[in-house]
Order: sequence, then structure tokens, then C-alpha cells
Amino acid sequence: MYTSRVTGLGSYVPENVVTNDDLSKIMDTNDAWIQERTGIKERRHIKKGDGNSTSIMGVKAAKIALERANLTKDDIDFIIFATLSPDMYFPGGGVRVQDMMDMNTIPALDVRNQCSGFVYAVSVADQFIKTGMYKNVLIIGSENHSGGLDMTTRGRAVSVIFGDGAGAMVLSRNEKDDGGGVLSTHLHSEGAHAKELSLEGPSTEHWVPEIIEKNDQENITYYPYMNGQFVFKNAVVRFSEVINEGLQQNNLSPSDINMLIPHQANLRISQFVQKQFRLSDDQVYNNIQRYGNTTAASIPIALTEAWEEGKIKEGDVVVLAAFGSGFTWGSAVIKW
Repeated sequence: MYTSRVTGLGSYVPENVVTNDDLSKIMDTNDAWIQERTGIKERRHIKKGDGNSTSIMGVKAAKIALERANLTKDDIDFIIFATLSPDMYFPGGGVRVQDMMDMNTIPALDVRNQCSGFVYAVSVADQFIKTGMYKNVLIIGSENHSGGLDMTTRGRAVSVIFGDGAGAMVLSRNEKDDGGGVLSTHLHSEGAHAKELSLEGPSTEHWVPEIIEKNDQENITYYPYMNGQFVFKNAVVRFSEVINEGLQQNNLSPSDINMLIPHQANLRISQFVQKQFRLSDDQVYNNIQRYGNTTAASIPIALTEAWEEGKIKEGDVVVLAAFGSGFTWGSAVIKW
């Protein structure tokens, strides 16, 4: 059985920086309130006319990852696109990337697991490579949140958290017998709490004509809903469980982790997990302060930046971990 390894990473974020002070001009909030609860100082939003979309940002990140992998578009066998904010309801972003990059008629799969989407995508790619079906898989996480947020005081609890951006990874068959690559992945879900972090409409349960007919401005279903405290309490438990699961599977201890890349949901969650595993600041990478929560894009953006900054080296043990809507959560343990 083959193993898979990371051969290329890339990321892209829009140029438009939106600070907490910027948000305070359009809703009742302030920098201190946002930083205290989330750790976020600023985020990036697509600006009308800047030529970006979920798929376009994904392509920009993918091209960087391909160049760093020393591969061309024709070397890719499979595209996996993770997002909760595709350009359109259907088709998904994967086929748009295939078209925009003028790729061969390779398969394209969309993963709709929100904040856990990228970890799920890595797991899927790893299985296809292990079986020998594909050699090089392009994995993209990309989000355009700003186009669907309630940017008023009513929506501030959710809207101040999210940002736009994309990250990409090339996962390839490991031709070396060096024990490196993706060691294991671990995925879970608990649908009983699906509505605690959700967007109910437009959907086939709350379709467009129904929303238009009701015109219910006090109970708008087409903006995201989050039960913040409930999500936080579940996140810190599931993060810890799934990280431990990966460590135990590979006979590792927390001290063996060279770099933990947690999904950038909330800096307070990351700090709680760091403290629980007694990890130093050098063992955990956070960039939510600059980008907010970019959902499926957060892990590949953070992973790319950590690698670019020289914080990840050959032979390092890198752990990816995520928790989010669904509820879904997962981890991946990688020997770099």
C-alpha cells in the first residue's frame, strides 16, 4: 500500500483588509469586544470588482501549490474542493477549478463539511493515493463568507468572526521509503447538534419563494446562526479527543508534536487546547488575528504560512485538527 505526502502548499487572501474599527462604523461593536471574545483584529473581505470569487481564490492558491510541488496542471489526477460558500448553489467549485485551470477531464469532488472540510478532504485524498488509484491530488479550501453575512448589529455575533480566503495543498504518492507522509486521519460527526451552527436557507427546506413570500425581517433564515457558547464547549472537548486519537494511533505524545495547526475558529479555543496539551507557542500556529475564521480555508492558509516561515521542517510531526458545523471534527497526523 502506498503512502501520501505533502508536496506543495499555497494560499491567497483578498487585498481588502477589514479591521475591527471598520466594523464598528457599520454595527454596534468595538475592537476590544471582538478581540476579547475571539482574538481577531482584522480579516480580509472580497471587494466588489476585485475579480475574486470562491473558485477564483482557490485557483490562485492552487497555482502556487502546484509550482512549489514542481508539477503542472496535467500532473493532477483528482481535485477535491472544500467549501461552504460555493460560487453558486450548484455545480460546485471543483469543476469550476478544473475549467479555470484548463485541466484534463479529471474527477472533481466537493466536500461540504464546513470547518472540518479540509481535514475531511485530506483524508479522502490520502485514501485514494493509498489504494494506488491516484498519484497527485489537488486539495483546495476556499471561502467567500463576506457575501453572505448580516453586516448589521443584529448579525454581529457571527459576522465579526468570518473572513475570506483560500488555501491549497498537493498531496502526492510518497516515492520514498522513509516513513514520512500522512500517518493517519480521524473523522467524526454528531448530527444531533446540526442546528447549533447552521444556515437553514435558502435550501430545499426554506426555498426562495417561501422566503420571499414571508418577507420575515425579524427571523431571516438566509444568514448563519451560531449558538456560540454551546459550540465553544463542544469544540474544546472534540479538539482534544481527536488530537489524542491521532497521537495514540501513532504511539506519539503531545511533546512529539512539532507543529499543531488548529482550525482557526476562535483564538480562545486554540489557547485552551494548547494549554491542555502543554504545548509551547512554538508548537502551535495561529493566524486568526489577521484573517478571522476562514472555515475550510483556515487550516491550509495557516499551514502554508507556518511552512513559509520555516516553522515546519523535514521530519517534523505536524497535526491538523478541526471542529465545526455538523457537528463534524477530525485530525490528521503528518510526518513531514
